[in-house]
Amino acid sequence: METKPLFINKTAIVTGAGQGIGLKICEMLAAEGARVILNDVDESLCETAAASIENNGGTCMAMPGDSSDPAFIQSMVDACTTHWGGVDIAIANAGITLFGDFSDYPVADFDRVMEVNLRGTFYLAQAASNQMKKQDHGGSLLFTSSVTGHQAHKNLAAYGMSKAAIEMLAKNLVSELSSYRININTIAPGATLTERTLLDPAYIETWSRITPMGRPATVEDIGHAALFLVSDHARHITGQSLIIDGGWTAVSPTPY
Repeated sequence: METKPLFINKTAIVTGAGQGIGLKICEMLAAEGARVILNDVDESLCETAAASIENNGGTCMAMPGDSSDPAFIQSMVDACTTHWGGVDIAIANAGITLFGDFSDYPVADFDRVMEVNLRGTFYLAQAASNQMKKQDHGGSLLFTSSVTGHQAHKNLAAYGMSKAAIEMLAKNLVSELSSYRININTIAPGATLTERTLLDPAYIETWSRITPMGRPATVEDIGHAALFLVSDHARHITGQSLIIDGGWTAVSPTPY
């Protein structure tokens, strides 16, 4: 029996999606029938990624811009509503990792990590949920956290702090948004093969050795979890964080 696409007639906004996990989520959503706004701060990456999805038969609109800017965030929600009638799914995937020793971590780096990871997530959730409240079917919010929000990792104090805060935001919003039929969850990826991580020639060997399942995650591994949590199959799941790390946080060996 032929199955109906999972996200037919659904609309989605995904930030930080020019490559890596965000792009894979957009590709998978579009393949399942969703109409997707794809955002990235890098205009070239954003346009190329959206065009690739369109060329493969999906419906995708590129919106390059700074996903930590509340005014720009609102413009994405407005565009989704104007073009497609509403916002069903909003995925705050954009994030920045700036390594540094705690003892002399620069103020500028701290501020940028908090702007992108926290302010961007907070205000996308706010703008999208304000639109979802007007819809009789509500919607789904998903935040991208990290295993570093659960387990300490050297030189990532600010980043780990921001990711733990994102998970607390999801829990807190349960009390404010559930009555509007809006669910909120986070995914917490561990080591994942992306364009950025593969710049490290030792990445695959290192994380294959210390991950109980014997390999780092692929972007498809993360994408499948994300799609489940924003699908109708997960409508009664809210305020939760799903760790996708091949068991690393259960044993937590250091990569050093």
